[in-house]
Amino acid sequence: MSSAAAPTLPLPGDPPGGRRAAWVWGIGVAVYFVAIIFRTSLGVAGLDAADRFDVNASALSTFSILQLLVYAGMQIPVGLMVDRLGTKRVLTLGAVLFTLGQLGFALSPSYGTALASRALLGCGDAMTFISVLRLGTRWFPARRGPLIGQVAALFGMAGNLISTLVIARALHGFGWTTTFVGSSLAGVVVLVLLLLFLKDHPEGYEPPPAQHAGGAYVRKQIAASWREPGTRLGMWVHFTTQFPAMVFLLLWGMPFLVEDQGLGRGTAGELLTLVVLSNMMLGLVYGQLIARHHAVRVPLALGTVGTTAALWAVTIFHPGDHAPMWLLVVLCVVLGACGPASMIGFDFSRPANPPERQGTASGIVNMGGFIASMTTLLAVGVLLDATGDNYRVAFSSVFVLEALGVTQILRLRARAARRERDHHVISRVEAVHVPV
Repeated sequence: MSSAAAPTLPLPGDPPGGRRAAWVWGIGVAVYFVAIIFRTSLGVAGLDAADRFDVNASALSTFSILQLLVYAGMQIPVGLMVDRLGTKRVLTLGAVLFTLGQLGFALSPSYGTALASRALLGCGDAMTFISVLRLGTRWFPARRGPLIGQVAALFGMAGNLISTLVIARALHGFGWTTTFVGSSLAGVVVLVLLLLFLKDHPEGYEPPPAQHAGGAYVRKQIAASWREPGTRLGMWVHFTTQFPAMVFLLLWGMPFLVEDQGLGRGTAGELLTLVVLSNMMLGLVYGQLIARHHAVRVPLALGTVGTTAALWAVTIFHPGDHAPMWLLVVLCVVLGACGPASMIGFDFSRPANPPERQGTASGIVNMGGFIASMTTLLAVGVLLDATGDNYRVAFSSVFVLEALGVTQILRLRARAARRERDHHVISRVEAVHVPV
């Protein structure tokens, strides 16, 4: 695979980008930003939730597991919905659902109703990121794809930053109900914005009419996307890279730092914030590297996995009762690379699938990291209960999934590279012969 940048010749039907594109796409990103605030708010409220609902580690992990189970299970249906119905309709439904889920979580009187609220939130959250990716492909030239995806993820991490900085402090100052009800108002704001201003595509760049609906069409879309090695490689890259940071930020980072490492909640919150800040900075670096040198995608993904695994191992197996602060800081900086590395998965599926399958293919890729996160969240909770809160044993489950993912990446990378070269040649021929 050539290390040169993607060709700058405009593709047939390539949208022009510009300020109008940035404005419309920014509204979609704002919806995703709020969804991430709601998704990650439990990460800083885990100890409060355990006290409020009087649950143990396994039951606490069920909140995030159910939310991610719904999220992962919705990815292919949502991809099909985006391909069929368009971005605006799907984002609108998503914003309504995740806002109701956050409000319900604020007012839940019991563990059962709180679980139902998180499931509703996960359903709405599932409709955001794929929609934003699709919006980017409809409004910006294809060569901007890697950077646009990384910037979208960067704003998502900014939502995580709001959770660690604002939600955590609001819980301490205002209490559970006021904090979560107040945060749900952000969902109302972005819902109004997208209803008023968001458009699926620029004038003159309408997609071809959707094929007829039905079981045969759905099966064809999924099967065609899955047959592409780039789609499967993208899913395994997402699977392997995303979940260590997701597990740390979504639920188990705060209990690990407070209960196992003996830190105060304020210091632990600052370390979680460091993960988010590292993610945001590295996202821009990864996006620029991949846009200019496609050949770095697999080495960058595998390097991130290897570095994460090494720092994770050194931290949890450090001799003595607690790891030194400098090591925890380095771990959090390295965990920040997991999100940008997971976005590489979409850079394998995007060139492997035509525009009418982008939503479906992105849904398959996006399932990977969330399945891994859900599995690890459950494993950590069960192992903590079984071992009397032994984080060394519980956190070792990370290595099992990383080994599985790396094996699949190594197996698929050559096949995906050959297929992508074929698509590249076809696109260049079309770009030369089709008037633009």
